[in-house]
Amino acid sequence: MKIKRTTLSLIALILSIQPLVAQVNNDTTPTHIEFAPTVTVVGLKSKKDAHFMPEIVGTNINAGKKNTLLVLDNVKGNTVNNTMRQVIAKVPGVHIWESDGSGIQIGIAARGLSPNRSWEFNVRQNGSDISADPFGYPEAYYNPQLQAVQRVEILRGQAALQYGAQFGGMVNYILKDGSNIKKPIELETQNSIGSNQLFNNYTAIGGTYKKLNYYTFFDHRNSNGWRQNSKYFTNNYSGNITYHFNEKSKINVAYNSSYINSQQPGGLKDAQILQNASQSFRSRNWMDIKWNTAAIQFDHIFSEKTRIKINAFNVIGNRSSVGFLQNITISDTINASTGTYNNRTVDIDKYTNYGIEARIIHQYKLGKSIAHLSSGLRAYTGTTNRFRNGKGTTASNYDITNVNNIWPTHLNFKSVNYAAFTENIFRLNKKLLVIPGVRIETIQAKVNGQNGLSGTTPIILIPQTKNRSFLLAGINAEYHVTKNAELYAGIAQAYRPIQFADLITPPTTDIVDPNIKDANGYNADLGYRGTISDWLSFDASVYYMYYNNRIGSITQQRTDGSFYNYRTNVGTSVSKGLETMFDVNVLKLAHVKTNYTLNVFASYAFTEAKYQNLIVITKNSSNQLITSNLKNKFVENAPQHILRTGVSFGNSYFNVATQLSHTSKAFADANNTILATTNAQNGLIPAYTIMDVFASCQLPKQIGLKLNVNNVTNAKYFTRRASGYPGPGALPADGRTITLTVGVKI
Repeated sequence: MKIKRTTLSLIALILSIQPLVAQVNNDTTPTHIEFAPTVTVVGLKSKKDAHFMPEIVGTNINAGKKNTLLVLDNVKGNTVNNTMRQVIAKVPGVHIWESDGSGIQIGIAARGLSPNRSWEFNVRQNGSDISADPFGYPEAYYNPQLQAVQRVEILRGQAALQYGAQFGGMVNYILKDGSNIKKPIELETQNSIGSNQLFNNYTAIGGTYKKLNYYTFFDHRNSNGWRQNSKYFTNNYSGNITYHFNEKSKINVAYNSSYINSQQPGGLKDAQILQNASQSFRSRNWMDIKWNTAAIQFDHIFSEKTRIKINAFNVIGNRSSVGFLQNITISDTINASTGTYNNRTVDIDKYTNYGIEARIIHQYKLGKSIAHLSSGLRAYTGTTNRFRNGKGTTASNYDITNVNNIWPTHLNFKSVNYAAFTENIFRLNKKLLVIPGVRIETIQAKVNGQNGLSGTTPIILIPQTKNRSFLLAGINAEYHVTKNAELYAGIAQAYRPIQFADLITPPTTDIVDPNIKDANGYNADLGYRGTISDWLSFDASVYYMYYNNRIGSITQQRTDGSFYNYRTNVGTSVSKGLETMFDVNVLKLAHVKTNYTLNVFASYAFTEAKYQNLIVITKNSSNQLITSNLKNKFVENAPQHILRTGVSFGNSYFNVATQLSHTSKAFADANNTILATTNAQNGLIPAYTIMDVFASCQLPKQIGLKLNVNNVTNAKYFTRRASGYPGPGALPADGRTITLTVGVKI
């Protein structure tokens, strides 16, 4: 096991804390202790949408960490289409890819990381992993329907010690479970119509009966999409039952089934977006996702000081796509010699994952103070069966038939993970908390199968196995300046495992470095957050993220003069910046006695993400190798400025809100190409500013109305360039759309 100097320094600091506590602490009364239940209703009785997470929720420690708790029922935004720029507007610095107006594929990131299907975050639902494989393929193809979500927990990079592989942090969608419904049965239905023939029906039944609470819902959504060739439908079913054996023990069983089918309109050139951003030149591209998740959670309170949670979960899913995936410079037209379209390409992935996590938290006395120790164990295995480059039909509809039943690429991936972590809250005095922690990870990745064809001869991949074990360490602190405001600081190591794609490459043109390593580094935060009376909520912090051993490809030359791409660790990047948020109740600030509220908020982040060292070796027109270092180049997909601000006004019966979102320019590649390439895959991503409007009205007899107008000014913009699916090319975001929702509870 390799432990670097940074790790050893952190461990030494952690080991030195316990005796320090005994010497310094002269207080017997703990302050600011929050021991919230696993499924908390924090914030539900208020009308605020964004809160700071309690120091302890269930068995998890949040003290000292940059975090946000979003209560979805209070969010003034479009939850029908999972419009994340509205939902997480008060979480500063979150960069969002908006190339999928359906809300099916949520892509978020922070601090200069890639938003690609949120793969730099550890994405969870009710505490369980829901990505394709958090170690080998961490893309979140499935995201829950936000109408069914009670709250969203977001922890930044300091989450690595408790939750594992990520640099960005952890996002946990907590679904409604019926625990806040105080009658045996309650029926809720929300029906939405909107632009582009949008229709959505969300119907849920939940309640509490004796020792049982339950919640089940069905959601259907379909639309023709804002762009041409972008129609879709989704069906999502979920069942959730909790049985309370007594006041100390309960068991929860949850199952979710999601089916998504969407047409992919493909990418455009920059000029085409300016001309007509809704146009499409790909009518035969489709994606189909089936995702099933199940979990059994057992909670037990041994005493007021000790509780345990055991969570067993699994994911069974598949992702299928079919399409014409050539560059947008090549038209998808009928072949004159055959009288039909050309054959499409079929790709299929199948995922089968199982995991179990056990966490315990214990409160104990240390000298005259009270401390909390949270520890956990994890075991996980994931299997991915990948079928690539099948010869599809010449049709235009969704059809994944492989016409010759040959898969040139057929690979089997397997990941195994065991982990253990511990974190402890030490209270040095009434105001100061120090929270050190460590995590031990063991990861194994395997791959075997067929990696292409040489003519008609299969190219059999030499089976590969990569084993590694390592230790992560971190330390956080909180200092309570007042009862409702605190300074927080922390530094914690993080890592990003070698992806499946890094273990296999095209056999004739690429070679993988046998000594390729996981990316590693750390996140550091320093901030001040809190509330002033009932009129101001604020959070301001600075951060530093060191991202080492980034993986990429460099061109190399063989002794016979031929060239190949070498997949290896190519460099390091550093992100540093500022993240701020404030939310002001103007009428309470002015001491106006009224039932109305007038709130003004703003969240702003500045990010400077640059490469410290990035070696690039290419060949020139004379077949000579040219070595360069992209040091001080900006990291791709890392806008420097993200500002979201808005105003809301209303009372218990109606609300109206408007929001402005601005994201500055970003580069699509590490070379910082400014002029768009012919295929639109590289080039500048221009800055954009979007305005949204939201209104709601609560009528008698539990009838509610909601109106959303997204992109009021009908701005033309795009947030990403893609080199493959769902492009290639620049992917425009939706123009103006309107959604009207009628909801009833009985």
